[in-house]
Amino acid sequence: MSIITRRDFVASGAAAAALATTPAIAQDYPSQDVRLICAFPAGSGSDIVVRYFAEKLRPIIKRNVIVENKPGAGGNLAMAYVIKNKPDGHTIYLHTGSSMSANMHLYKNPPVDAGKEFQVAATINRQAFMMVVDPSSKFKTVQEITAYLKEKGDKASYAASATSGTVMGEMYKAITGVRAVEVNYRLAQDSLNDLASGRVDYGMHDPQFASAMLRAGKLRVLGIASAQRLKFLPDLPTMDESGVKGMDLNGWFAAFVPIATPRPIVQKINDIFKEMLTTDETVKFLNQFGGDPWITTVDEGQAYLLQDIKNWGEYIRMAKIEPRG
Repeated sequence: MSIITRRDFVASGAAAAALATTPAIAQDYPSQDVRLICAFPAGSGSDIVVRYFAEKLRPIIKRNVIVENKPGAGGNLAMAYVIKNKPDGHTIYLHTGSSMSANMHLYKNPPVDAGKEFQVAATINRQAFMMVVDPSSKFKTVQEITAYLKEKGDKASYAASATSGTVMGEMYKAITGVRAVEVNYRLAQDSLNDLASGRVDYGMHDPQFASAMLRAGKLRVLGIASAQRLKFLPDLPTMDESGVKGMDLNGWFAAFVPIATPRPIVQKINDIFKEMLTTDETVKFLNQFGGDPWITTVDEGQAYLLQDIKNWGEYIRMAKIEPRG
């Protein structure tokens, strides 16, 4: 016969209580208004995505959903802001995980260690940055413009406005030997006039902006940075197919919460986003803004983040980008 001590009894009681309250934690969530944090200004591609999910989230959770824009430092300001909030699932950071991963290597002292302080609650989509030119450009392929840029040398220039665009630009130069100079813009749309006038030869832009401008006839896309073609734009070749061998910068959007957020709440957020992502309306929306829907479990999403942080360290090393102060 085993003897149950008082300590065993108390411990078993505590465990039972924890199991009993776990469903209640998820059932009570959300208990207040939810804030979705966007790292870019109102009107940007990321802002449009965040506001779409805010609208879809409201009727599901039956709470107010407030979008807060916290632009600056490539997302670092928004990351630091989210971490300062209570880890209860009521402050959710909607951002590109690839940019978050890249920032761990682009800055000497990033304010937040993404792999240790953030939890992926739900993945949203996979997307690819795009190499673009003005629609009136004589260049129809990556091969054509690459040959031209090699002749132009360091007098060539290109537009970028986000971390992934900068890395794509540097990787392109490292792989091909092109010596173009980056011109950085606060917003991608600010580069349209310079592309049209020829002040910059090409752009490396986010898929939300680039695909929207492609549909509007304001940009021509020459190649995408992912290893596989996009399902919704199957005619666009990859950079690898176009002779830029080894380029595979797979961007991805996700909902992040502080790592201390209770697991039942994280799972509830995952379930809610899965519900939104499986609608035809959301699939169409994500296609329009440059991505294919991507649904994972909580653990799969977190494992991808940790691997992506390692991958981006290699990408940035390959592109020979010096970390910023």
